[in-house]
Amino acid sequence: MTTIAFIGLGIMGSPMSVNLVRAGHTVTGYNRTPDKTAPLVEAGGRAASTIAEAVVDAEVVAVMVPDSPDVRDVLTGIDGVFNHAKPGALIIDFSTIRPDVTAELAGAARARGLRPLDAPVSGGEAGARNATLSIMVGGEETDFQAARPVFDAVGKTVVHVGPSGSGQTVKAANQLIVAANLQALAEAVVFLEAHGVDLDAALDVLAGGLAGSAVLAQKRANMVTRSFEPGFRLALHDKDLGIVTSAAREAGVALPSAALVAQLVAAANAAGDGALDHSALLRGVERLSGRLRE
Repeated sequence: MTTIAFIGLGIMGSPMSVNLVRAGHTVTGYNRTPDKTAPLVEAGGRAASTIAEAVVDAEVVAVMVPDSPDVRDVLTGIDGVFNHAKPGALIIDFSTIRPDVTAELAGAARARGLRPLDAPVSGGEAGARNATLSIMVGGEETDFQAARPVFDAVGKTVVHVGPSGSGQTVKAANQLIVAANLQALAEAVVFLEAHGVDLDAALDVLAGGLAGSAVLAQKRANMVTRSFEPGFRLALHDKDLGIVTSAAREAGVALPSAALVAQLVAAANAAGDGALDHSALLRGVERLSGRLRE
């Protein structure tokens, strides 16, 4: 049993915190919107009114918030983790943020006697609920091993990929691949429908060949039924592709497909689809084709 503070109880953080309770850990959660602590409390966890209250006795501090500025605020604010966590605590950032910000914050954490790990996840809301997330972890090997009970309670595929910032770099690559697959699937759906093909039959046969993918398996129903209840919001994917293109420029590498997909995702977000699931990229293709169903 580990005493865990969980900061950020949104679409992903809430079910992850509940799974940690179910695994036998003692979990105290904090969220800026207090009512989002309800599922954790119902599962047997506890709600804190401040970050300081949540982290003061924690052996592990888990963070799952939207973007780099949010992580910085949670960690470095006056009421934040760095000022109130006890020395030796593991700081696990499950958020998806810029690799350079992660490396900077990791250095600041170590200077305070804390043990930082960047551990962004893939698998969406379903993966969070079912504890089947894929977790890519950056940081010290010894800290990674110490955190394994936490990772194993929320994920299925857990891999240490290198020093601090490496987890975020791998997650950026993941988000590029997922977005490119979503865009290709969206274009295929619009193409098939335009030719009057039996869409379900076509997707069945595509799924059985080289075109098959986890994206096709998990997102085809969203596109076929035009149901875009967010499992992962398109606005967040827009943010993630900004990380990809920025990091690519810093590394001096050309990612032409990434640049194009990033623009298509940004356009869908700007058109008002940001609160929808990222499978709503279909609406962007329909919009360009004059086929958008409102």
